[in-house]
Amino acid sequence: MPAQSTLESSLQNQLLRQLGERLRLMRKAKCISAVELAQAAGISRSTLHAVESGAASPTMGTYLRVLAALGAAADLALVATAEPDRGPASPASNHIAQDYQSWLMHQEAVRRITNDPSLAGRAEATLEKWMAKGDARTMPLWTKWREILAGRRWDLALATSEEARELRQASPLSTVLPQDVRLDIIAKVRGLKELSSAEG
Repeated sequence: MPAQSTLESSLQNQLLRQLGERLRLMRKAKCISAVELAQAAGISRSTLHAVESGAASPTMGTYLRVLAALGAAADLALVATAEPDRGPASPASNHIAQDYQSWLMHQEAVRRITNDPSLAGRAEATLEKWMAKGDARTMPLWTKWREILAGRRWDLALATSEEARELRQASPLSTVLPQDVRLDIIAKVRGLKELSSAEG
């Protein structure tokens, strides 16, 4: 069996972290304490902490028990019953690398806006300029971005869904990043892609 590529591993780690964070937010939204959820799922408090941190050490069954205890096991059922892919994408493909690069840029932009809320105003100003030009094809995405910025719905910007990927392609958030930060992220992903190609 071929070794897992560095890029593929990074993407999987990203997905696990996002899943863990979503489970934590779901628990808090339901006003369930960590102790209560751990008991309901039949796991220890430390194991729940690992799950909510997106650690790779808990088994898939453990993640499923937490989902079930939160009443969200149906979400995993959708994945389990979905139509299978025609074939795996190459870990070194441009599509995967570009999406990962975009996600990293948005993650950094959200971190900076959280630390300096005035940066959100810069993104909003950029968005309004774009919308004034009236590109009909992109307008629905920009309208959604207006809602995201107004409500600080960063979870929508950082999700891994197809809709989120489309949103990131029409995003004003990258404009808050300094050029050197963007170049560092591009170089990082390029390095991962080259390493994946060499390992493949």
